[in-house]
Amino acid sequence: MLGQSPFAGVTWQVLHYLEGFRRLGLDVTYIEDTGEWPYDPLSNVVTADPSYTLRYLKAALGRCGMDEDWFYRCAPEDGAVHGGSERELADVLASADVLVNVTGATVLREEHLQVPIRVYLETDPVLPEIEIAQGVPFTVGQFDAHTHIATFGENFGAPDCSVPLGEYRYIPTRQPVVLDWWARTEPVAPDAAFTTIASWRQTGKDVTWQGETYTWSKHVEFEKVLDLPARIPAPFVLALSGAGPDDIELLVRAGWGTVDALQLSGDPDRYRQFLRSSRGEFTVAKEQNVRLRSGWFSDRSACYLAAGLPVVTQETGFSNVLPSGAGLFGFTTVDEAAAALEAIRSNPELHAARANEIARECFEATTVLADLLAAVGATP
Repeated sequence: MLGQSPFAGVTWQVLHYLEGFRRLGLDVTYIEDTGEWPYDPLSNVVTADPSYTLRYLKAALGRCGMDEDWFYRCAPEDGAVHGGSERELADVLASADVLVNVTGATVLREEHLQVPIRVYLETDPVLPEIEIAQGVPFTVGQFDAHTHIATFGENFGAPDCSVPLGEYRYIPTRQPVVLDWWARTEPVAPDAAFTTIASWRQTGKDVTWQGETYTWSKHVEFEKVLDLPARIPAPFVLALSGAGPDDIELLVRAGWGTVDALQLSGDPDRYRQFLRSSRGEFTVAKEQNVRLRSGWFSDRSACYLAAGLPVVTQETGFSNVLPSGAGLFGFTTVDEAAAALEAIRSNPELHAARANEIARECFEATTVLADLLAAVGATP
């Protein structure tokens, strides 16, 4: 949904997949066919005019040499195809070996179902699994239209994970990262802040399961560590969307700096520079992942690690599969978060080096994607 959601976080996530597959020597085509109308962030409107979307797609995909290897089906134009002809799109789908439905953004139709290997790539676990356990027809249909389900829920099936899994077989995977895209050329500044980029308040995706309600909005978890700046003599800056004046006032009083995430997210390079100029990342996770221990790990946090920047993030069970304790820390209490941040401040070189090592060992794009292809029976 790169064109539908033309923001830097989504852009980098998609580009890492495309470039990683390309570096494996595969013939890669980007197809956006979600049925959603175009969004123009300059006017902040959903519109029948796809001009902004088409410009953004071409520019973004040009970053990995794919400015001519894409198709966009425009819903308000009765499904007209841009980027190539209807016949060319049909030929691509007819000859494709693998379809990777990143974030499950596309509801597959007959033309998609002819691809023999169809991977639903779940980047936000828990909610779909609970909906399937509840028998929600749409979610069940989404999963059943694919031959394989891959998930960022890398702790699925572990003794400490309470996510209902049913009869589906889940393939654990994680965000691929093109490491050279994130390498820093300058040292971290002495006054650099611990940062993150997040949506503060989100509604509509809370879910109730077995009498318990599990929230989606990150502000619920941030409020548990609100006093952290008072305990750690270092600057903290949150780049936020979805935060109102009262939210900002609450954060500022507690010692947090804030910036408008939308100003960063409109430009992938500005987003990347904000991240690379940080001391490291401090962030939280959605309560759904925290309480049910899905093992989810942020694609943005993986980019911090690739930049050689340590990450302190709320524990979701990811420490069962990723190395933690140096360069990467999982916390469950504010005391643990403070201890991790102090460790980074006391030996920044060690933790920067370890962050780089974790990125190379665990998130390097061609390795992650070769493993994914092997798991679905499509080894290049």
